[in-house]
Amino acid sequence: MIKKLLIVLVAFFASQIYAQEGTASPYSFYGIGTLKFKGTVENRSMGGLSIFTDSIHVNLRNPASYVGPNLKVFNNENRPVKFSVGASHNSFDLESNSGSDKTSSTTFDYLAMNLPLGKFGVGFGLLPYTSVGYKLEDITNNQIQNRYRGEGGLNKVFAGLGYKITDKLNVGVDINYNFGNIQNSAIEFIYDGEGNLVQYLTREDNRSDLSGLNFNIGLNYISMINDKLELQAGLTYSPKSDITSNNERSFSTIIINQASGQEFVVNTVDGNLASRNLETTDLTLPSRFSFGAGIGQPRKWFLGAEYTLQNTSEFANPIVSIENATFVNSTNIAIGGFYIPDYNSFSGYFNRVTYRAGLHFERTGLKINNENINEFGMSFGVGLPVGNLFSNANLGFEVGRRGTTSQNLIQENFVNFHLSLSLNDRWFEKKKYN
Repeated sequence: MIKKLLIVLVAFFASQIYAQEGTASPYSFYGIGTLKFKGTVENRSMGGLSIFTDSIHVNLRNPASYVGPNLKVFNNENRPVKFSVGASHNSFDLESNSGSDKTSSTTFDYLAMNLPLGKFGVGFGLLPYTSVGYKLEDITNNQIQNRYRGEGGLNKVFAGLGYKITDKLNVGVDINYNFGNIQNSAIEFIYDGEGNLVQYLTREDNRSDLSGLNFNIGLNYISMINDKLELQAGLTYSPKSDITSNNERSFSTIIINQASGQEFVVNTVDGNLASRNLETTDLTLPSRFSFGAGIGQPRKWFLGAEYTLQNTSEFANPIVSIENATFVNSTNIAIGGFYIPDYNSFSGYFNRVTYRAGLHFERTGLKINNENINEFGMSFGVGLPVGNLFSNANLGFEVGRRGTTSQNLIQENFVNFHLSLSLNDRWFEKKKYN
Protein backbone atom coordinates (compact mmCIF):
# COMPACT_ATOMS: atom_id res chain seq x y z
CA MET A 1 0.00 0.00 0.00
CA ILE A 2 2.82 2.41 0.92
CA LYS A 3 4.62 1.76 -2.37
CA LYS A 4 1.44 2.43 -4.37
CA LEU A 5 0.83 5.65 -2.45
CA LEU A 6 4.43 6.73 -3.06
CA ILE A 7 4.12 6.19 -6.82
CA VAL A 8 0.94 8.30 -6.93
CA LEU A 9 2.53 11.12 -4.92
CA VAL A 10 5.71 11.23 -7.02
CA ALA A 11 3.73 11.26 -10.28
CA PHE A 12 1.51 14.06 -8.97
CA PHE A 13 4.42 16.19 -7.74
CA ALA A 14 6.37 15.71 -10.96
CA SER A 15 3.42 16.96 -13.01
CA GLN A 16 2.75 19.92 -10.71
CA ILE A 17 6.19 21.38 -9.97
CA TYR A 18 6.26 23.69 -13.00
CA ALA A 19 2.52 24.39 -13.11
CA GLN A 20 1.96 25.33 -9.49
CA GLU A 21 1.60 28.83 -8.14
CA GLY A 22 3.68 28.28 -5.04
CA THR A 23 2.53 31.26 -2.97
CA ALA A 24 -0.24 33.79 -2.67
CA SER A 25 1.79 36.29 -0.64
CA PRO A 26 1.79 39.92 -1.84
CA TYR A 27 5.34 40.18 -0.47
CA SER A 28 6.52 37.84 -3.25
CA PHE A 29 6.36 40.99 -5.42
CA TYR A 30 9.81 41.93 -4.11
CA GLY A 31 13.16 40.46 -5.11
CA ILE A 32 12.91 36.93 -6.52
CA GLY A 33 9.94 35.96 -4.38
CA THR A 34 9.35 34.71 -0.85
CA LEU A 35 11.57 31.97 0.53
CA LYS A 36 9.75 28.69 -0.06
CA PHE A 37 12.22 26.17 1.31
CA LYS A 38 12.28 25.99 5.12
CA GLY A 39 13.18 22.33 5.55
CA THR A 40 11.30 19.07 5.78
CA VAL A 41 7.94 18.70 7.51
CA GLU A 42 9.86 17.32 10.51
CA ASN A 43 11.96 20.52 10.62
CA ARG A 44 9.01 22.86 10.18
CA SER A 45 6.97 21.10 12.87
CA MET A 46 9.76 22.01 15.32
CA GLY A 47 9.72 25.72 14.46
CA GLY A 48 12.14 25.23 11.56
CA LEU A 49 14.79 23.62 13.75
CA SER A 50 17.27 21.73 11.54
CA ILE A 51 20.07 20.71 13.91
CA PHE A 52 18.61 17.31 14.87
CA THR A 53 19.98 14.34 12.93
CA ASP A 54 19.15 10.66 13.11
CA SER A 55 19.41 7.57 10.92
CA ILE A 56 15.83 7.40 9.62
CA HIS A 57 14.95 10.98 8.52
CA VAL A 58 16.36 13.12 5.71
CA ASN A 59 17.71 16.50 6.80
CA LEU A 60 17.89 18.81 3.77
CA ARG A 61 19.32 21.82 5.62
CA ASN A 62 22.68 20.33 6.66
CA PRO A 63 24.64 18.08 4.24
CA ALA A 64 26.69 16.71 7.16
CA SER A 65 23.53 14.79 8.11
CA TYR A 66 23.97 12.50 5.08
CA VAL A 67 26.11 10.29 7.36
CA GLY A 68 25.13 9.07 10.80
CA PRO A 69 25.31 6.14 13.21
CA ASN A 70 24.59 2.62 12.01
CA LEU A 71 21.45 0.94 13.32
CA LYS A 72 21.61 -1.75 15.98
CA VAL A 73 18.95 -3.76 14.14
CA PHE A 74 21.40 -3.90 11.22
CA ASN A 75 24.08 -5.34 13.55
CA ASN A 76 25.73 -1.87 13.49
CA GLU A 77 26.87 -2.60 9.92
CA ASN A 78 25.06 0.11 7.93
CA ARG A 79 22.23 2.61 7.72
CA PRO A 80 18.98 2.56 5.73
CA VAL A 81 18.41 4.27 2.42
CA LYS A 82 16.18 7.27 3.20
CA PHE A 83 13.58 8.74 0.87
CA SER A 84 11.33 11.69 1.58
CA VAL A 85 8.64 13.60 -0.31
CA GLY A 86 6.53 16.49 0.98
CA ALA A 87 3.74 18.91 0.10
CA SER A 88 1.75 21.65 1.83
CA HIS A 89 -1.47 23.66 1.73
CA ASN A 90 -1.23 27.32 2.76
CA SER A 91 -4.15 29.62 3.63
CA PHE A 92 -3.78 33.40 4.01
CA ASP A 93 -5.99 36.05 5.57
CA LEU A 94 -4.77 39.39 4.20
CA GLU A 95 -5.51 42.56 6.14
CA SER A 96 -4.86 46.23 5.40
CA ASN A 97 -6.23 49.55 6.58
CA SER A 98 -8.60 49.58 3.60
CA GLY A 99 -9.94 46.00 3.64
CA SER A 100 -9.25 42.28 3.84
CA ASP A 101 -9.13 39.22 1.60
CA LYS A 102 -8.52 35.46 1.68
CA THR A 103 -6.38 33.32 -0.58
CA SER A 104 -4.63 29.93 -0.58
CA SER A 105 -2.16 27.72 -2.45
CA THR A 106 -1.24 24.03 -2.55
CA THR A 107 2.34 23.17 -3.44
CA PHE A 108 5.00 20.54 -3.81
CA ASP A 109 7.76 21.09 -1.22
CA TYR A 110 10.57 18.60 -1.84
CA LEU A 111 11.65 15.23 -3.18
CA ALA A 112 14.91 13.81 -1.80
CA MET A 113 16.95 10.65 -1.23
CA ASN A 114 19.90 9.83 1.03
CA LEU A 115 22.19 6.84 0.35
CA PRO A 116 24.70 5.39 2.88
CA LEU A 117 28.19 4.55 1.58
CA GLY A 118 30.30 3.48 4.56
CA LYS A 119 31.89 6.59 6.07
CA PHE A 120 30.27 8.60 3.29
CA GLY A 121 26.67 9.52 2.58
CA VAL A 122 25.13 10.89 -0.61
CA GLY A 123 22.07 13.08 -0.84
CA PHE A 124 20.20 14.49 -3.84
CA GLY A 125 16.81 15.92 -4.64
CA LEU A 126 14.58 18.62 -6.06
CA LEU A 127 12.69 21.45 -4.36
CA PRO A 128 11.22 24.91 -4.95
CA TYR A 129 13.48 27.53 -3.33
CA THR A 130 11.58 30.81 -3.79
CA SER A 131 8.09 31.48 -5.11
CA VAL A 132 6.31 34.40 -6.79
CA GLY A 133 2.52 34.60 -6.85
CA TYR A 134 0.77 37.93 -6.35
CA LYS A 135 -2.22 39.86 -7.69
CA LEU A 136 -2.24 43.46 -6.44
CA GLU A 137 -4.33 46.52 -7.25
CA ASP A 138 -3.73 50.15 -6.32
CA ILE A 139 -7.17 51.72 -5.72
CA THR A 140 -7.88 55.42 -5.13
CA ASN A 141 -11.40 56.88 -4.82
CA ASN A 142 -12.89 53.50 -5.82
CA GLN A 143 -10.93 53.51 -9.07
CA ILE A 144 -8.13 51.09 -9.96
CA GLN A 145 -4.96 53.06 -10.66
CA ASN A 146 -2.52 50.16 -11.25
CA ARG A 147 -2.72 46.38 -11.43
CA TYR A 148 0.30 44.12 -10.79
CA ARG A 149 0.56 40.37 -11.31
CA GLY A 150 3.43 37.92 -10.96
CA GLU A 151 4.19 34.22 -10.96
CA GLY A 152 7.12 31.80 -11.06
CA GLY A 153 10.09 31.37 -8.77
CA LEU A 154 13.45 29.71 -8.31
CA ASN A 155 13.81 25.91 -8.08
CA LYS A 156 16.79 23.93 -6.89
CA VAL A 157 18.33 20.59 -7.87
CA PHE A 158 20.98 19.54 -5.38
CA ALA A 159 23.56 16.80 -4.89
CA GLY A 160 25.62 16.48 -1.73
CA LEU A 161 28.26 14.38 -0.02
CA GLY A 162 28.76 13.84 3.71
CA TYR A 163 31.79 12.31 5.44
CA LYS A 164 32.21 10.90 8.95
CA ILE A 165 35.43 12.47 10.30
CA THR A 166 35.08 10.80 13.72
CA ASP A 167 32.32 8.94 15.53
CA LYS A 168 31.10 12.32 16.78
CA LEU A 169 31.85 14.78 13.96
CA ASN A 170 30.52 14.83 10.38
CA VAL A 171 31.10 17.27 7.52
CA GLY A 172 29.24 17.70 4.24
CA VAL A 173 28.74 19.89 1.18
CA ASP A 174 25.84 20.45 -1.22
CA ILE A 175 26.16 21.69 -4.79
CA ASN A 176 22.93 23.39 -5.87
CA TYR A 177 21.83 24.18 -9.41
CA ASN A 178 19.22 26.94 -9.28
CA PHE A 179 16.83 27.43 -12.19
CA GLY A 180 13.44 28.93 -12.94
CA ASN A 181 11.71 32.02 -14.24
CA ILE A 182 9.81 35.01 -12.92
CA GLN A 183 7.05 36.68 -14.93
CA ASN A 184 5.33 39.89 -13.94
CA SER A 185 3.07 42.45 -15.54
CA ALA A 186 1.87 45.97 -14.74
CA ILE A 187 -1.12 47.89 -16.14
CA GLU A 188 -1.77 51.60 -15.60
CA PHE A 189 -5.47 52.44 -15.69
CA ILE A 190 -6.38 55.75 -17.33
CA TYR A 191 -9.79 57.48 -17.13
CA ASP A 192 -11.41 60.23 -19.16
CA GLY A 193 -12.80 63.49 -17.75
CA GLU A 194 -16.04 61.78 -16.75
CA GLY A 195 -14.30 59.02 -14.83
CA ASN A 196 -14.79 56.33 -17.49
CA LEU A 197 -12.00 53.91 -18.30
CA VAL A 198 -10.42 54.67 -21.68
CA GLN A 199 -10.67 51.96 -24.33
CA TYR A 200 -6.96 51.24 -24.86
CA LEU A 201 -4.51 50.65 -22.02
CA THR A 202 -0.82 49.72 -21.91
CA ARG A 203 0.54 46.61 -20.20
CA GLU A 204 4.22 46.09 -19.44
CA ASP A 205 5.35 42.43 -19.31
CA ASN A 206 8.70 41.26 -17.93
CA ARG A 207 10.22 37.79 -17.85
CA SER A 208 13.50 36.71 -16.27
CA ASP A 209 14.94 33.23 -16.83
CA LEU A 210 17.29 32.37 -13.96
CA SER A 211 20.12 29.85 -13.64
CA GLY A 212 23.27 29.41 -11.56
CA LEU A 213 25.18 27.41 -8.94
CA ASN A 214 25.74 27.87 -5.23
CA PHE A 215 27.10 25.78 -2.35
CA ASN A 216 26.12 24.83 1.19
CA ILE A 217 28.70 23.55 3.69
CA GLY A 218 27.75 21.86 6.95
CA LEU A 219 29.13 20.40 10.18
CA ASN A 220 27.28 18.14 12.60
CA TYR A 221 28.43 17.08 16.09
CA ILE A 222 26.78 14.36 18.20
CA SER A 223 28.04 13.17 21.58
CA MET A 224 26.64 11.54 24.72
CA ILE A 225 26.95 13.84 27.76
CA ASN A 226 26.19 11.01 30.19
CA ASP A 227 24.40 7.66 30.15
CA LYS A 228 21.09 9.25 29.10
CA LEU A 229 21.63 12.72 27.62
CA GLU A 230 22.92 13.41 24.13
CA LEU A 231 24.26 16.71 22.74
CA GLN A 232 23.69 17.63 19.10
CA ALA A 233 25.07 20.73 17.39
CA GLY A 234 25.06 21.85 13.78
CA LEU A 235 26.54 24.60 11.64
CA THR A 236 25.94 25.52 7.99
CA TYR A 237 27.36 28.20 5.71
CA SER A 238 26.41 29.18 2.15
CA PRO A 239 28.75 31.73 0.55
CA LYS A 240 27.47 34.58 -1.61
CA SER A 241 26.94 33.61 -5.25
CA ASP A 242 25.59 35.04 -8.49
CA ILE A 243 22.96 33.60 -10.79
CA THR A 244 22.40 34.67 -14.40
CA SER A 245 19.15 36.33 -15.39
CA ASN A 246 18.18 36.47 -19.09
CA ASN A 247 15.54 39.18 -19.34
CA GLU A 248 12.77 40.07 -21.77
CA ARG A 249 10.42 43.05 -21.75
CA SER A 250 7.46 43.93 -23.95
CA PHE A 251 4.70 46.55 -24.10
CA SER A 252 1.19 45.62 -25.23
CA THR A 253 -1.85 47.68 -26.11
CA ILE A 254 -4.80 45.93 -24.47
CA ILE A 255 -8.58 46.19 -24.07
CA ILE A 256 -10.12 45.09 -20.77
CA ASN A 257 -13.60 43.63 -20.57
CA GLN A 258 -14.87 45.51 -17.51
CA ALA A 259 -17.49 42.85 -16.76
CA SER A 260 -15.15 39.84 -16.69
CA GLY A 261 -11.76 41.55 -16.29
CA GLN A 262 -10.38 39.60 -19.28
CA GLU A 263 -7.55 41.27 -21.17
CA PHE A 264 -7.39 41.30 -25.00
CA VAL A 265 -4.08 42.16 -26.68
CA VAL A 266 -4.29 44.50 -29.68
CA ASN A 267 -0.58 44.67 -30.50
CA THR A 268 2.79 44.12 -28.82
CA VAL A 269 6.18 45.84 -29.09
CA ASP A 270 9.40 44.36 -27.67
CA GLY A 271 11.37 46.54 -25.28
CA ASN A 272 15.05 47.22 -26.05
CA LEU A 273 16.84 46.02 -22.92
CA ALA A 274 20.13 45.51 -24.80
CA SER A 275 20.56 49.29 -25.20
CA ARG A 276 20.56 49.59 -21.37
CA ASN A 277 22.77 46.50 -20.81
CA LEU A 278 19.86 44.76 -19.09
CA GLU A 279 19.29 41.87 -21.48
CA THR A 280 21.52 39.65 -19.32
CA THR A 281 22.18 40.55 -15.70
CA ASP A 282 23.59 38.94 -12.57
CA LEU A 283 21.51 38.50 -9.43
CA THR A 284 23.23 38.12 -6.08
CA LEU A 285 22.16 35.28 -3.80
CA PRO A 286 23.22 36.41 -0.30
CA SER A 287 25.46 34.42 2.02
CA ARG A 288 23.80 32.49 4.85
CA PHE A 289 25.08 31.23 8.21
CA SER A 290 23.28 29.14 10.84
CA PHE A 291 24.27 27.60 14.15
CA GLY A 292 22.30 25.66 16.73
CA ALA A 293 22.51 23.12 19.52
CA GLY A 294 20.25 20.99 21.67
CA ILE A 295 20.12 18.14 24.16
CA GLY A 296 17.88 15.14 24.54
CA GLN A 297 17.50 11.49 25.33
CA PRO A 298 17.92 9.33 22.19
CA ARG A 299 14.61 7.99 20.85
CA LYS A 300 12.76 9.78 23.67
CA TRP A 301 12.92 13.61 23.54
CA PHE A 302 14.94 16.52 22.18
CA LEU A 303 14.97 20.29 22.75
CA GLY A 304 17.11 22.77 20.83
CA ALA A 305 17.53 26.28 19.45
CA GLU A 306 19.00 27.64 16.21
CA TYR A 307 20.06 31.08 14.95
CA THR A 308 20.29 31.99 11.26
CA LEU A 309 21.82 35.10 9.69
CA GLN A 310 21.42 35.86 5.99
CA ASN A 311 23.12 38.87 4.42
CA THR A 312 20.10 39.86 2.34
CA SER A 313 21.47 43.40 2.18
CA GLU A 314 23.79 41.93 -0.50
CA PHE A 315 20.80 41.12 -2.71
CA ALA A 316 20.73 43.02 -5.99
CA ASN A 317 18.45 42.83 -9.04
CA PRO A 318 19.36 45.45 -11.70
CA ILE A 319 16.25 44.74 -13.79
CA VAL A 320 13.88 45.85 -11.00
CA SER A 321 14.14 49.07 -9.02
CA ILE A 322 11.52 49.80 -6.33
CA GLU A 323 11.81 53.15 -4.59
CA ASN A 324 10.05 52.36 -1.31
CA ALA A 325 11.65 48.94 -0.69
CA THR A 326 15.14 47.95 0.45
CA PHE A 327 16.81 44.81 1.74
CA VAL A 328 18.57 44.56 5.09
CA ASN A 329 20.20 41.55 6.73
CA SER A 330 17.68 38.95 7.87
CA THR A 331 17.73 36.85 11.05
CA ASN A 332 15.74 33.90 12.31
CA ILE A 333 15.51 32.30 15.75
CA ALA A 334 13.94 28.83 16.00
CA ILE A 335 13.17 26.87 19.17
CA GLY A 336 11.64 23.42 19.11
CA GLY A 337 11.82 19.74 19.83
CA PHE A 338 9.99 16.42 19.98
CA TYR A 339 8.76 13.76 22.43
CA ILE A 340 8.16 10.00 21.96
CA PRO A 341 6.26 8.28 24.83
CA ASP A 342 7.72 4.79 24.21
CA TYR A 343 9.77 4.17 21.07
CA ASN A 344 9.79 0.36 21.52
CA SER A 345 6.13 -0.05 22.50
CA PHE A 346 4.34 -3.00 20.91
CA SER A 347 1.03 -2.64 22.72
CA GLY A 348 0.16 1.02 22.05
CA TYR A 349 0.50 2.58 18.58
CA PHE A 350 0.29 6.17 19.85
CA ASN A 351 3.15 5.48 22.28
CA ARG A 352 5.41 5.18 19.21
CA VAL A 353 4.16 8.43 17.61
CA THR A 354 6.61 11.36 17.55
CA TYR A 355 5.04 14.59 18.86
CA ARG A 356 6.74 17.79 17.65
CA ALA A 357 6.33 21.49 18.46
CA GLY A 358 8.24 24.74 18.04
CA LEU A 359 8.17 28.44 17.26
CA HIS A 360 10.21 30.92 15.25
CA PHE A 361 10.70 34.65 14.90
CA GLU A 362 12.09 35.92 11.61
CA ARG A 363 13.23 39.30 10.41
CA THR A 364 12.74 38.61 6.68
CA GLY A 365 15.20 41.25 5.46
CA LEU A 366 12.57 43.13 3.46
CA LYS A 367 11.96 46.76 4.48
CA ILE A 368 9.07 48.70 2.92
CA ASN A 369 8.18 52.30 3.72
CA ASN A 370 10.77 52.11 6.53
CA GLU A 371 8.87 49.19 8.11
CA ASN A 372 10.65 45.86 8.65
CA ILE A 373 8.60 42.91 7.43
CA ASN A 374 8.79 40.36 10.26
CA GLU A 375 7.29 36.91 10.66
CA PHE A 376 6.27 34.92 13.72
CA GLY A 377 4.96 31.36 13.72
CA MET A 378 4.09 28.43 15.98
CA SER A 379 4.08 24.87 14.70
CA PHE A 380 2.96 21.43 15.78
CA GLY A 381 3.24 18.02 14.19
CA VAL A 382 3.22 14.25 14.54
CA GLY A 383 5.26 11.46 13.00
CA LEU A 384 3.05 8.41 12.47
CA PRO A 385 4.80 5.02 12.08
CA VAL A 386 3.77 3.25 8.87
CA GLY A 387 4.91 0.03 7.23
CA ASN A 388 8.21 -1.51 8.27
CA LEU A 389 11.78 -0.34 8.90
CA PHE A 390 10.96 2.90 10.74
CA SER A 391 9.07 4.55 7.86
CA ASN A 392 6.59 7.23 8.88
CA ALA A 393 4.05 9.75 7.65
CA ASN A 394 4.59 13.26 9.02
CA LEU A 395 1.77 15.76 9.53
CA GLY A 396 2.49 19.39 10.40
CA PHE A 397 0.38 22.41 11.31
CA GLU A 398 1.68 25.99 11.44
CA VAL A 399 -0.01 29.28 12.36
CA GLY A 400 1.61 32.70 12.21
CA ARG A 401 1.75 36.25 11.00
CA ARG A 402 3.87 38.12 8.47
CA GLY A 403 3.98 41.87 7.86
CA THR A 404 2.02 44.74 9.37
CA THR A 405 -0.84 47.10 8.57
CA SER A 406 1.30 50.15 9.42
CA GLN A 407 2.39 52.49 6.61
CA ASN A 408 -0.43 51.18 4.34
CA LEU A 409 1.11 47.71 4.25
CA ILE A 410 -0.50 44.26 4.36
CA GLN A 411 -0.52 41.83 7.26
CA GLU A 412 -0.69 38.12 6.41
CA ASN A 413 -2.23 35.75 8.93
CA PHE A 414 -1.39 32.28 7.68
CA VAL A 415 -2.32 28.68 8.45
CA ASN A 416 -0.16 26.01 6.81
CA PHE A 417 -0.74 22.26 6.64
CA HIS A 418 2.21 20.00 5.76
CA LEU A 419 2.37 16.34 4.77
CA SER A 420 5.37 14.14 4.03
CA LEU A 421 6.34 10.51 3.72
CA SER A 422 9.70 9.50 5.16
CA LEU A 423 10.47 6.02 3.86
CA ASN A 424 13.41 3.73 4.67
CA ASP A 425 14.75 0.58 3.05
CA ARG A 426 17.84 -1.61 3.31
CA TRP A 427 19.72 -1.86 0.02
CA PHE A 428 23.24 -2.67 1.18
CA GLU A 429 23.61 -5.76 3.35
CA LYS A 430 26.75 -7.74 4.05
CA LYS A 431 26.48 -11.37 3.00
CA LYS A 432 27.08 -13.91 5.74
CA TYR A 433 28.18 -17.49 5.19
CA ASN A 434 28.01 -20.39 7.66
